[in-house]
Amino acid sequence: VQLVESMGGLVQAGGSLRLSCAISGSTFGIYVMTWFRQAPGKQRELVASISSSGGSTNYADSVKGRFTISRDNAKNTMYLQMNSLKPEDTAVYYCSAFEKDDRGFEYDYWGQGTQVTVSS
Repeated sequence: VQLVESMGGLVQAGGSLRLSCAISGSTFGIYVMTWFRQAPGKQRELVASISSSGGSTNYADSVKGRFTISRDNAKNTMYLQMNSLKPEDTAVYYCSAFEKDDRGFEYDYWGQGTQVTVSS
């Protein structure tokens, strides 16, 4: 199973950026998908997650109202639309795919990470 994130980039404060995460080698629709981020010197934090069907989402308080997570199961791709970006959003962003099967085994896959830098 491979997760490939789109390129991040450099954006000015107040700007927007959309990240994508494409999965290959497995059935995308079975996974709970999550975006994490890690800023220099800080712990990795959950940014947003979305259920396998896309019917349920969850956001960190710091991004609520600014970021939107979505998925297109037909395209095996998850997205993170980031609006009103702030310098404190600067981090390496990672996507992950998680599944717990009927036997209780857990599967957790990660992308390589993509840098997002927001200038003030």
